[in-house]
Amino acid sequence: MDKKGKFLAYLVIMGIVLAIAVSLTGCKQTSQTQEVKITMNGSTTVFPIAQKAAEIYMDKHPNVKISVEGTGSGNGIAALIDGTTDIANSSREIKTEEIEKAKAKGVSPYEIPIALDALSIVVNPANPITNLTRDQVIDIFTGKITNWKDLGWKDAPIVVVSRDTSSGTYGAFMELALPKDAKITDKAIYQSSNQTVKNTVATTEGAIGYIGLGYVDSSVKPVAYEGVMPSKENAINKTYKLSRHLYMYTNGQPQGEVKNFIDFVLSPEGQDIVESVGFIRIK
Repeated sequence: MDKKGKFLAYLVIMGIVLAIAVSLTGCKQTSQTQEVKITMNGSTTVFPIAQKAAEIYMDKHPNVKISVEGTGSGNGIAALIDGTTDIANSSREIKTEEIEKAKAKGVSPYEIPIALDALSIVVNPANPITNLTRDQVIDIFTGKITNWKDLGWKDAPIVVVSRDTSSGTYGAFMELALPKDAKITDKAIYQSSNQTVKNTVATTEGAIGYIGLGYVDSSVKPVAYEGVMPSKENAINKTYKLSRHLYMYTNGQPQGEVKNFIDFVLSPEGQDIVESVGFIRIK
């Protein structure tokens, strides 16, 4: 082959290499810009963590769109089992019957602890009570004690405020604070979220309820349980007996962008988010 032929062959080869490189670059750009959707559903306790983490993650990854709903832990787990959500947020561990139902539908719930919480018993700020024993809490929430005068305050009815039964916070409270077969008084006011429990207690002088630590603010007054206040330190050292983990559940080990997002929640930055909304980091 003469010099001219060699030169032309060289140009052809370089053209092919360039075309392949452009093609690969185009594929990479397409994969980076292709929109990915992630859905989260469940616990209203986990909601502030999930929402803020989602907002920051989407800012970092504009092609990822994350929707977050706070409908209660039970509803979130049900959505995972039905295949209508990618991540179920829960403030309690998944129940045995839920696992069995999931397996029957070919779903394998995978548990990822993301934070720690000190489930807080709260009263109206006008209430002078500062501590309740386990027995007193049981008697209040089951309806055995119905007047604050029996606990050293004034003659006023106790208004019990509870989460609804599909709530993970309800399930955790029943497990941690009440005997196995106990039932909350039928006079209780049931609310659909931590926020509405807090609002009811804040505006009702004789009310008492329970909420996640991240929802506690000056509008309500947390009381000590068995002489120990709900706090980050007391949850970590396990002296506060109403502490619990908060979870995200996926169908099998998380994959793809769902895994990337959960890894972000568990990263130092993600755990900073956990603390910024009032909960307790686990890493």
